Amino acid sequence: MPYAHPEALVSTEWLASHLADPHIRLLDSSFKQPGVIPTARADYDAGHIPRAVFFNIDDVAEPGTSLPHMIPGAERFAAKMAERGIGNDDRVIIYDANGLSSAGRAWWLLRLFGHDNVALLDGGLPKWKAEGRPLETKAPAIPQRSFTARFDPALVRDKAAVLANVGGKREQVIDARSAGRFDGSAEETWPGRRRGHIPGSRNLPFDQMTDPQTKQLKSAEELQQLFTDAGLALDRTIVSSCGSGVTACALAFGLYLIGHERAAIYDGSWSEWGLPDGPPIETGPAR
Repeated sequence: MPYAHPEALVSTEWLASHLADPHIRLLDSSFKQPGVIPTARADYDAGHIPRAVFFNIDDVAEPGTSLPHMIPGAERFAAKMAERGIGNDDRVIIYDANGLSSAGRAWWLLRLFGHDNVALLDGGLPKWKAEGRPLETKAPAIPQRSFTARFDPALVRDKAAVLANVGGKREQVIDARSAGRFDGSAEETWPGRRRGHIPGSRNLPFDQMTDPQTKQLKSAEELQQLFTDAGLALDRTIVSSCGSGVTACALAFGLYLIGHERAAIYDGSWSEWGLPDGPPIETGPAR
């Protein structure tokens, strides 16, 4: 069973041979939660793939919100892409420091705003480093580009939509957090949030998308089995959630690879739902 969208992945070999292409734009979308040292930016400054620009999930976001890195408006997103030297005619390749943890967020945001010519580096920075490929510490040159954003509302959900779905169950919700955070047996990593999960949701930790040794994406057969074992019907609408809308995008990427192109992201995720005065929750395993 081949991937439905093999063009959404590129190998380290392919990237190494295309680094000089001016219309290949490379983004480092590494992310760490607040307070974790060294920061993702510090890691990037210490060594990144040549020509890669730091994406900065917290900057490509709506400013002044009470929730972390919520999606920006189209005008702000377009400006942030131009700042990073990305135009509508560019092919964008994205990686992160873990293989696939936060790279999916940049991939999803680009698609959310109409840019489908985007792929992930299979194995990410770990595979690139393991192969002894070059890194650089200097800031790359930023070419002048213009980006026009075209927002696709079908790829995102807000709290009201997810809450309405708890009763109607028209859409399936899959949670990318660890099993302990999902069932409430482990401490929630976002401060001040309750333990548990959205009622009726299923659980598939995001790190199941990749091989633990190589950090490469699992085969199409393996991905399909993971989603079906989690209780999803792949012919129905799927909404992915997590702690703050980052690793949920790893599941959306895995679904895209096997042909489920329209998985949506609950942008507020548990950082919103889990607030003390938030909507109802469940604990324990998925029902």
